[in-house]
Amino acid sequence: MAGEGELVVVGRIGPPHGVHGAVVVQPFTDSPDERFAPGRVLRTDGQTFTVASSRWQGRRLIVEFAGIAHRDAAQALHGTELLMPAGSRPALHDPDEFYDTDLIGLAATAVDGTALGPVRDVVHAPAGDYLAIEVDGRERLVPFVAEIVPSVDVAGGRVVVDPPDGLLEL
Repeated sequence: MAGEGELVVVGRIGPPHGVHGAVVVQPFTDSPDERFAPGRVLRTDGQTFTVASSRWQGRRLIVEFAGIAHRDAAQALHGTELLMPAGSRPALHDPDEFYDTDLIGLAATAVDGTALGPVRDVVHAPAGDYLAIEVDGRERLVPFVAEIVPSVDVAGGRVVVDPPDGLLEL
C-alpha cells in the first residue's frame, strides 16, 4: 500500500522529441495534464525534475524539464520512471474508487476468511480491470467487479474475494 511518504510512478520518459531537450512521456496517471503541469516537481531514483512545459501532440505527451536543453541529455533519461509522493495525489471521494498503488500489497481473503494471497498488481484490460492475486505461488487474474470483490478495506490491508467456482483453479 502506498503511504503518505511513499513515492508512486506517474510516468516513464520515452525518446527525445526534437533537439532542444523535450521528451515523450508515457503517463501512468489519471490526470496527466495536472501531474505534468509547468512547475510540477517530479522525482526519479536520484534526481528531481521540474516541468518547464508540457503539451499534447496527438496522443503523445511532450514534456520539457528545466535544465534539460539538449537532445543528448534527453536521450540519457530514456526509460526513467517519474515519481511523486503518494500523499500529493488528490483525495478520492467515491468509496468505490481506488488508486492502483493502494490495492497492491493488500491481503486477499475468501468470504469465509481463508487467506488467498497478496494482490500483486492491478491489470487494466479492454474488457475490464483485474486484480492479479498470488494464489499458491501462481498469479490469478480476478475480475475487479463488486460481485466478485465485494469488499476492499485499504486501511485494514485486506480485500475480500468471492470467486465463482473454478476461477482460482484455472
